[in-house]
Amino acid sequence: MIKLTIDGKQVEVEKDITILKAAKTVGIDIPTLCYFELRDMNIENRPGGCRICVVEIKGRRNLAPACSTKVENGIEVNTHNIRVLNARRTVLELILSDHPAECLTCAKNGNCELQSMAQQLGVRELPYQGEQSTYRKDTSPAIIRDIDKCIMCRRCEMMCNEVQTVGALSAINRGFMAVVAPAFEMNLEKSSCTYCGQCVSVCPTGALTEVDHSRNVINALADPAKTVVVQTAPAVRAALGEEFGLEPGTLVTGKMVAALRRLGFDYVFDTDFAADLTIMEEGSELLDRLSRYLKGDKSVKLPILTSCCPGWVNFFEHNFPEMRDIPSTAKSPQQMFGPIAKEYFGKKLGIDRKNMIVVSIMPCLAKKYECQRDEFKVNGDPDVNFSLSTRELAHLIKASNIDFNSLPEEEFDNPLGESTGASVIFGTTGGVIEAACRTAYELYTGKKLEKVDFMELRGFENIRHATIDFDGLPINIGIAHGLGNARKLLEDIKDGKSEFHAIEIMACPGGCIGGGGQPYHFGDSEILKKRAAAVYQEDAGKTIRKSHENPFIIQLYKEFLGKPLGEKSHHLLHTKYFDKSASVFVEE
Repeated sequence: MIKLTIDGKQVEVEKDITILKAAKTVGIDIPTLCYFELRDMNIENRPGGCRICVVEIKGRRNLAPACSTKVENGIEVNTHNIRVLNARRTVLELILSDHPAECLTCAKNGNCELQSMAQQLGVRELPYQGEQSTYRKDTSPAIIRDIDKCIMCRRCEMMCNEVQTVGALSAINRGFMAVVAPAFEMNLEKSSCTYCGQCVSVCPTGALTEVDHSRNVINALADPAKTVVVQTAPAVRAALGEEFGLEPGTLVTGKMVAALRRLGFDYVFDTDFAADLTIMEEGSELLDRLSRYLKGDKSVKLPILTSCCPGWVNFFEHNFPEMRDIPSTAKSPQQMFGPIAKEYFGKKLGIDRKNMIVVSIMPCLAKKYECQRDEFKVNGDPDVNFSLSTRELAHLIKASNIDFNSLPEEEFDNPLGESTGASVIFGTTGGVIEAACRTAYELYTGKKLEKVDFMELRGFENIRHATIDFDGLPINIGIAHGLGNARKLLEDIKDGKSEFHAIEIMACPGGCIGGGGQPYHFGDSEILKKRAAAVYQEDAGKTIRKSHENPFIIQLYKEFLGKPLGEKSHHLLHTKYFDKSASVFVEE
């Protein structure tokens, strides 16, 4: 421990921490732009580049960036004197002098940290006028890069390279021409980008935003010839309320259903139904591989890897294409729902699939790309037509003048709205494999699982290990959230070091609750914990908590699919993967 003085207050802190963190211990807030931290996941960006957080240290001639300057014993720090405030204001004015004045039409309006900083520091005019840098706008299937709005905070670069290890973004060029972009300034679509959206979730301005499908959805809702159905992912209900002033972790399932009906959707269904379906297929695939492995079949590929996350699927297609026969072939819940809605439910109603529009509400930006993949189309008609993020749904509700907080609690429509507790925990890290264990245990042992809460699979550690006892058969399970952690597990598999039978991987820190399309949490890991607690709360409150006991899933197999891993389910609910390693540098 060392002692220092901050704004006249005596502070005793651990050595090797920064002045920024030391100030927080005594309730002193130092403004930042480039700094970003998720404490529980060891994620921190502190390049000291924006210079908004400068402070004065007695005896030093220059001001020091608080986010990257470590404390020293006996120093005296002033965080808010006139010299410091004037420096911050000047830096911000210079940043704004090269920033488009498009706040009214910017997708980040109201959620822009640069906008908030200008308000906090009282900047009302720009004394520095001059040439503004310009850069082409890059629109990919999921993410828009509007680099004219980039302030070079490098948060996206940190997230893409250090946390996700995707390597799609880095700073290039120098001086006035410096930008954050893919290698050779190629389009994002041609890069190694996985569309996980974590760059969007940490960008403080409108330089990185999602492709908005709201207009497409509005047009579909206005077309009387179309039957428009909507599905909602499990993580959405645990975060949507934040957009309407509710506490993080407030479950708004019933209000969300009511809002979707008032928006004009013909049927409001639950992606959780398709999550239960995923467990039936993926769990059966796990048991099939395990049984063949135990019988000595050397061709069996283990560990089996979950395949619900399209960001993760993109990652291994780009980085580990030689291992694409290891993940489960089961489609994600979003993509399982599409063909069931159009080929089963639609035909029961006598609706031609081209006249049924399937919309998904997702916490994830990669879902926008996933539903556009060619293998998920029939004669050019997508199984899922459009995907809206949680944020986009909130904007749509507000634009429709719906008083969300006063809405009644309403139920999903059936049959594709009935789900179990196992499906809702898909929304958090560890949830998919826990749901799979609940079903796989009973299918393997033929015995009733009395204790369905696998606490050893829960938590926020970056990589977790657990052994589940299937009545004498130990099943070794690995869990990783964040693609950088996934890479470590994949390298072990590649090197023959893995002892796991099954591994769950989610692209985003925290899993889907921390997805790139969720309400911005700006580095507050407590918000992620509260969202996780909410999905476990909904699970605990369900009457049925095992996917294979969902009566509508049982009915679906009985009258339409036949059996898990059967011919029809294989055709509709399973997919294949592709080698994208060579496509990264393909010419335009």
